[in-house]
Amino acid sequence: MTSDSPPPSGRPVIGLDIGTSGVRALGVGADGAVIASAQTPLPAPDRDSGGGVRQDPELWWRAVVAVLSRLAAGISGPPPRALCLDGTSATILLCRPDGTPLAPARMYNDTSARAEAERVAAAAPHDAPARGASASLAKLLRLLAECRPSEPVLALHQADWIGGRLRGRFGDSDWNNALKLGFDPAAERWPDWLRRLPLDGAALPVCHAPGTDLGPIDAAVAAATGLPPDLRVLAGTTDSTAATLAAGAVAPGDAVTSLGSTLVLKILSEAPVSSPAHGVYSHRIGCTWLAGGASNSGGAVLREFFDDERIAILSARIDPDTPSGLDYYPLPATGERFPLADPALPPRLTPRPNDDVLFLKGLLEGIARIERDGYGLLRRLGAPPPGRILTVGGGAGNACWTAMRARLLGLPVAPAAHRDAAYGAAALAVRPTTAGDQSL
Repeated sequence: MTSDSPPPSGRPVIGLDIGTSGVRALGVGADGAVIASAQTPLPAPDRDSGGGVRQDPELWWRAVVAVLSRLAAGISGPPPRALCLDGTSATILLCRPDGTPLAPARMYNDTSARAEAERVAAAAPHDAPARGASASLAKLLRLLAECRPSEPVLALHQADWIGGRLRGRFGDSDWNNALKLGFDPAAERWPDWLRRLPLDGAALPVCHAPGTDLGPIDAAVAAATGLPPDLRVLAGTTDSTAATLAAGAVAPGDAVTSLGSTLVLKILSEAPVSSPAHGVYSHRIGCTWLAGGASNSGGAVLREFFDDERIAILSARIDPDTPSGLDYYPLPATGERFPLADPALPPRLTPRPNDDVLFLKGLLEGIARIERDGYGLLRRLGAPPPGRILTVGGGAGNACWTAMRARLLGLPVAPAAHRDAAYGAAALAVRPTTAGDQSL
């Protein structure tokens, strides 16, 4: 078998997640069981007072090599046949054709490219996900202005660059990571309006369906990590998309609620859904679309009043089957984006009863109503009604809250099948895409 031939499909696969605080890898067998895992932390990015958030890409690579080496050593039996990865959405860098970075990467939460975002807004359609200072496109303009490259350079996202290092060949991306750079996944092309922007000198990546086979691992990387030389490296996805796939969403109407510091809703749809005012956009997965939005409400509000232990104690005393009688809209500060697009919306957390059990019940109920209204908005925008709600995040283990949400949503609510984004990346290596490029 040559390195250009796909390995037998019965061998395990690897899912690699480059997250906000660390790198994690899972080995997943042909039956879907996790057979090995490894992880390592990443240092915090550098920040400045202007909203800039930067990180040296070499830190990612060193962490990836360490994690994959430990994972390879922990896999017994048949060696893995393929690797798929995810990275933080809208983390972007400029590099030479050989992959050498020109400057630190601009991270997913960098908001310093505000002037560049205005240029994008003047050129892009009103519903383009590439609008905004936190999108990849504004950050690319900022990087070009700072680096002023005198030679050809590549614009690559975090997952694109790591995938290039793994293969020893750069210049590829995927539909999901490239969305906020301006790529049109419905037409499968870069749109004409990008020509109105000063992108001269930067080559945009070739975009593939997530899970597409991009080629074998570089021989030197295989030797350094202990991975097999016939391992195939696949086009990846974003971290939030991978987390949704890990949860078990597979068909239109499958919805995933993330109950973390913020409340994030995702639902698989047969058609793309968009509302820039609400931060709603859609990632393409094969022939389906993953639509979603994020509220400013969530667990961060609960922790302003109670720690996790206190929440657990109080939740055990709540009756989830009866309403609290409180009309809260829990927000950590003024401003909401989804399902209400109102930057001036104040938190509504009064009156506060003397009974902490009732107060927590009102808070949980308020967040559950926002979840209900969020799925209602997605449906009005064109998404299907959710058939079931899968839950990830810290709030997924709260049985009282789960029962309360099921009552308000009128739907079955269940914990996610898996909570690791790395598992979702592995799922892309197992299930073929149904449109676009051929995958394993």
